[in-house]
Amino acid sequence: MLNATSKNQYRISKEKGYLASSGLLLIAFSSTFFPRIVQSIGAPAPINFIHFFVIPIACVYVLAVCRVSDKKHLGIVRSLIQWLYIFLGVITASALLNKAGAVNIFLNYMIQAEPFLFLAAVVCIPFSRERLEFFRSWIIKFGIIHLCLALIQWVGLTVGVINFTDLTLQDNIQGVFYVSSGGHVVGATVSLIFGLYYYVSAPKHLIKLRLCVLIAAFTHVLISDAKQVVMVGMVAWCLLILSRAKDLKVTIKYITLASVSIYAFYWAIYNIEFLRSYRTWIRPEIYGPNGDATLQKWLPIESIIGHFTSIWHWFLGLGPGHTVGRIGGWMIRDYSSLLNPLGATTHPVVQPIWDYWRDSYLDSSFFSPFWGWAGIWGDGGFVGLAVYLCLWGIVWYRVCEDDLSRFLVLNVLVNGFIFTLMEEPGFMLTTAAFLGLRWQELNLRSSPQRQVTTRLIPSAP
Repeated sequence: MLNATSKNQYRISKEKGYLASSGLLLIAFSSTFFPRIVQSIGAPAPINFIHFFVIPIACVYVLAVCRVSDKKHLGIVRSLIQWLYIFLGVITASALLNKAGAVNIFLNYMIQAEPFLFLAAVVCIPFSRERLEFFRSWIIKFGIIHLCLALIQWVGLTVGVINFTDLTLQDNIQGVFYVSSGGHVVGATVSLIFGLYYYVSAPKHLIKLRLCVLIAAFTHVLISDAKQVVMVGMVAWCLLILSRAKDLKVTIKYITLASVSIYAFYWAIYNIEFLRSYRTWIRPEIYGPNGDATLQKWLPIESIIGHFTSIWHWFLGLGPGHTVGRIGGWMIRDYSSLLNPLGATTHPVVQPIWDYWRDSYLDSSFFSPFWGWAGIWGDGGFVGLAVYLCLWGIVWYRVCEDDLSRFLVLNVLVNGFIFTLMEEPGFMLTTAAFLGLRWQELNLRSSPQRQVTTRLIPSAP
């Protein structure tokens, strides 16, 4: 038996171990959050690949050293890990069927799996209140840095201190994602979910600070002209209302609030000059069955099906990184000098879609034929899509315990129909961090005492 001194030393050692684990996850998170801004000040472009190695190493280490006896913790983490193994098997089978390169398997799997792996690692750690506050405070600091950078960029671009790139002034307001194509959308989306998370999770007595952060976040969305962020947020909100239909009082409250908000916004875009750009998308003729927007969005589905030469393609797709996801859409193309020598492979289905989009007057990312769900289905077929949906099902039913968490998930799923944000590491890891934090906060309130006994992944002897 351990004497009092030994027990105290064991407790201190254990807490240091969890502090080290949470610190390691913060470093891993940083590897996805800051590469763009670091690259903009002179770092080489391959810095954007560091997270593909840092995330799995950090998360596997945390899963190996943390011991959890709580069945709720254990069930969530084991379910996520099991389905991640299945997902890897499906992607590998798709690669073998389509003769995709090994680097395609690695990149495509990691860019889609790392948010779930990171979430599993955050849920795995049996945080005390002090250790959770340490982890939370750093995630909030990262969010504040991003938000402040975006506002500084706005001022600097407006007065001419910061030079334009080939993008518009609004498109250059990107926060830590400066400078990247579509970075204003990623940056605005991250600010939105950060503002909502802080408003909901911060102590209630800090109402002025909570409101200031939320207003600053919405200001970033507006000044960056990220119209699709507003639209996606509204759709996610409406879906959240529908998901809560069983609770009549909450549903009525949400419907009333949503109706007032949507009407106020509709009035504003026609009466406030600053918001007039939001009228651009109000063109019913392009959204019909034969509308230009509809045809452009449906183009990748038809093109991918046109390249199916075997019944197995319906089940396993055209191979990882071969269609309209982030890897096949532009990562292999943009980093060809780095990836081609490693055996990266491409597919002829992609280039005609690029040519079509370049010649289209609907050149906004909102109308992009490169969108998340199409890419996941095109690369992995219906089996790959089903397994990916199962991962989100685990998150929805076992991790989401309040409306904020459900909104974060719905925001990701709706974005999957717009562009490739489902495969944007900075956005997805931020969402995973907030989901894990919120789950830990809510469960720490209900079960403050946690025992540590069972390893989630066996450690080396």
